[in-house]
Amino acid sequence: MLNRFESLPEGFLSVSARELHTVLPGPSLIHLPGRRSQPLFVSILLHGNEDVGLRAVQRLLREFRGQRLPRALSLFVGNVAAARQGLRRLDGQPDYNRVWPVQGQVGAAPEQRMMAEVVEEMGRRSPFAAVDLHNNTGLNPHYACINRLEQDFYHLARLFSRTVVYFLKPEGVASMAMARLCPAITCECGRTGDHSGVEHALAFLQACLKLSALPDQPIASRDIDLFHTVATVKVPPSVSFGFGEGDYDIRFIEQLDHLNFSEVEAGTVIARVRMDGAIPLQALDEQGRQVEGDYFQLCNGELKFARRVMPAMLTRDVRVIEQDCLCYLMERYPLPDSLNTSPAAREVKTGPASWLEQKISHSD
Repeated sequence: MLNRFESLPEGFLSVSARELHTVLPGPSLIHLPGRRSQPLFVSILLHGNEDVGLRAVQRLLREFRGQRLPRALSLFVGNVAAARQGLRRLDGQPDYNRVWPVQGQVGAAPEQRMMAEVVEEMGRRSPFAAVDLHNNTGLNPHYACINRLEQDFYHLARLFSRTVVYFLKPEGVASMAMARLCPAITCECGRTGDHSGVEHALAFLQACLKLSALPDQPIASRDIDLFHTVATVKVPPSVSFGFGEGDYDIRFIEQLDHLNFSEVEAGTVIARVRMDGAIPLQALDEQGRQVEGDYFQLCNGELKFARRVMPAMLTRDVRVIEQDCLCYLMERYPLPDSLNTSPAAREVKTGPASWLEQKISHSD
């Protein structure tokens, strides 16, 4: 299932995500040379309706047309079939960002074996860093996600955004699999079609290609807003839901996604519910325990937050909620003091942004 290329397929730079099937026969790994041989790994279109990565990479490669890249680039193009339909994934397909090897273990499904091939091949090439580019459907800021609390991961994430989310669930995501090889992050670039997301992703890729190395000094706590995902919230398949008028078990408020990345107070109403009894949502923490009772309460037909919390990725897209989840719940996470143990590191006064700007400006 994995197609391999050692040069850019003809027509790649000019097609849309829906037209990509005319250029690529399916999921493809494309290796392009650069002045520095250790490649930057970039994955795009793991969700077929999120084209920010394709558009940013096309812009990047058009700028370097006829020139050698500052660093080698290995580009993985994911769900070409779903992109043709403008969908996250096709019915019957797994989510392409949930099938990557988990702790080195490979599943039996063809898509799982394919992602394992990608990781194995990139392991032989010793990537410099790995970046997975995504859009999302609700109102969210641009932010980076990491799966390891390590300096290289912080610095790579901070190059994209000072807003960084640390998560361990869901498993099987590209950044978690690639983290076994190199610093790896997921970049959330706002809604599909938002031009600012493409510009942001492009500038980030340009910076990554020009970097000779990531900083070796601890990141300053003032330079990063770190959050930790504490629960994944889903609507059970047996529960009907929607927005606005309709005969639903749960009728969410119209501006639900406006709560994203806001510290929402206890008692905030998110839905009207016509069923009595148990809370009609499922929330699982990192250990897989059901914790909906810790975060939600049902009172007089109103579904409310039971405590102060920060949601992310709340969306009004019913299909996305059904295929993935309603949202993630986060809490602020202090930068671990254990990472700032070096006496010399404590004397560093400059933040990572200035270091990176200097590194970029002096790179060839």
